[in-house]
Amino acid sequence: MSNDVEPVVSIVVVSYNTREMTLECLASVHEQTTVPFELIVVDNASGDGSVDAIAERFPEVELIAEEVNHGFGPAHRLALARATAPWVLLLNPDTVVLDHAIDRLLDFAHRTPDAGIWGGRTLYADGSLNPTSCFARMTLWSILCRVLGLNGLFPASSLFNSEYYGRWPRDTERQVDIVTGCLLLMRRDDWDRLGGFDDTFVMFGEEVDLCLRARRAGMAPRVTPDATIIHHGGASEPVRAERMVQLMRAKVLVLRRHLPRWQRHLGVALFRLWPWTRALSSKVVRQGSGPVWDELWARRDEWWDGWPERPATRDAAEALPVG
Repeated sequence: MSNDVEPVVSIVVVSYNTREMTLECLASVHEQTTVPFELIVVDNASGDGSVDAIAERFPEVELIAEEVNHGFGPAHRLALARATAPWVLLLNPDTVVLDHAIDRLLDFAHRTPDAGIWGGRTLYADGSLNPTSCFARMTLWSILCRVLGLNGLFPASSLFNSEYYGRWPRDTERQVDIVTGCLLLMRRDDWDRLGGFDDTFVMFGEEVDLCLRARRAGMAPRVTPDATIIHHGGASEPVRAERMVQLMRAKVLVLRRHLPRWQRHLGVALFRLWPWTRALSSKVVRQGSGPVWDELWARRDEWWDGWPERPATRDAAEALPVG
């Protein structure tokens, strides 16, 4: 983009040891985006040569090379401090933009201005659906379905697999509870009004918390199949057991913060049983994932109470703007 053109959207990519994927992602942004944009990359202390490779191949990128891994949420705070456009797009480094997806997502936002948060459709590299572009919120019912394994037994059911909307193929425009951070568009003013990501979430859960706070503030997130990207998923994550420990911490905090007050104790107590029932069922059916669930249950002291709530963010979460 020419330096004398004001950017319409600030595209933020946070990378960690995903050099080749990050380069492919940045190339696809340039190839597939016609709206004026600025591209900001925060590298969380990668050890794979990402910083040098990005600087050499994309000298126009605003590259923030950190010496420590700040995590997903705090890294976005660093990026947004330098962003200048009226729109903000979060884009994972392990994605590939297809068929002018960013242009199409902005068009969708202009057509549905009341949504406040917009997302698209994600595919795996082989073209099959990656359903993780959006989710429904956790409820007492969905937690019970997890614990009893009903969501796995009936994955096509919107009743028993409600968090994934059953097997809805993401081929229609739809209001959703949560747009994930692999492809998430907001107005910069709304991002600032909501305070962006909450740094209490050290890893995972940031966009869930953001979207649920946005819904309480009157927004209605939406997704469209017109904006489609490849999302490989999990490329910069640690081994699965460690990943699951962090995920459980985030989910427990989400439940403590966003379930209705009268449901919180029961909801958290039920959810804590999920790894135990998964470990048990893996033994019964001899699934290969059993050791991961065994380790996760053995390490329950690490995730039992979730990420520790900070008083300032707790108070802010309870006093959100409405309307």
